[in-house]
Amino acid sequence: MDAASVNLLREVLASTGWLERTRELGLALRATRSPGGLLVVGTPEDEPWHVTAHLADEARLSGLAQLSPTLVRWAPPPGAPPHLRVGMDRLRSAGRGETLFVVAEERAPVPLLERVDDARRTGATILAVDGGDPELESLAHDAIAVPPEGSVLSFDAAQHLVSSAAGEVRRRAGLRERLALLADRITGPRVSD
Repeated sequence: MDAASVNLLREVLASTGWLERTRELGLALRATRSPGGLLVVGTPEDEPWHVTAHLADEARLSGLAQLSPTLVRWAPPPGAPPHLRVGMDRLRSAGRGETLFVVAEERAPVPLLERVDDARRTGATILAVDGGDPELESLAHDAIAVPPEGSVLSFDAAQHLVSSAAGEVRRRAGLRERLALLADRITGPRVSD
């Protein structure tokens, strides 16, 4: 999905609340402290190649090195290049300052839930985009559940919005702008005549 498509999607979803949620999760991905400390994992049947590639692009384009992802694979082939050989054992060494980003449209299998729990216990931040998995969401510090049916947002689109939001470079709002945003949150936006 190119930038124009993401912008169109943002316009379509502007009044749904999805933009705010995906932006919050995207910004949470930035809490990772070091390049390669953003660990991206999926289920054994569906490795999150697509979102990993988008996060790598966002890291490069935004200059935010902490968004440089590490794809964690269930069964990496021995002859794969080093960046494609990172296996599930990497989650055992995940710790403070690192983020485990779980992308799983289907329910997470028990071995994944166990590894996520281990990473959480050693101090890693757990974030997820999932299809409505209560067990995974109970382990995550923050998660977005994209229902398989009846939602205006597809699972793929949610991944695009999260990765795009992670790479957004915005100028810091001044004191007046921040106070106006706070006032809008408390009282609701001003209505024009």
